[in-house]
Amino acid sequence: MQYDRIDARILEIVQKNNRLTSEVIGELTGLSATACQRRLKRLRSEGIIEADVSIVSPKAVGRPIQMLVLVTLERERSDIVDRFKKAIKSSAEVVSGFFVTGDADFVLYITARSMDDYEQFTRRFFHQNPDIKMFKTIVIIDRVKAGSALPIETPPEN
Repeated sequence: MQYDRIDARILEIVQKNNRLTSEVIGELTGLSATACQRRLKRLRSEGIIEADVSIVSPKAVGRPIQMLVLVTLERERSDIVDRFKKAIKSSAEVVSGFFVTGDADFVLYITARSMDDYEQFTRRFFHQNPDIKMFKTIVIIDRVKAGSALPIETPPEN
């Protein structure tokens, strides 16, 4: 997957606000709206842009309890890892999940309506899963920065 300097500028712009029209993005990049639409379509089809999403406030939608959970599996066999990845993907409470190296096998970002709600989730999701050796919950006091914007490397001019 390759992109040029103009694509890099488009990526910077849409990461900050993906609701801008092609006309506005075109003005900011020096392109026509049509050229901008073509580039956006290509960036999406090549998987450089994975999704167009909105960041929602957990508190505003009644899920003020947020935590990071470190999960260690009993064994690191591929079938166990794959099964746990599938469980992560199918759980609405798990906002993000990462397969990691280090002291834990996975790090999960989870939201809940209350600590009671989280306890019920842990019983269902962790305690009833024989593949989980242990999990450690870190309660988030304040979400200081929320986003998914990446720093974009601008390719050198040819």
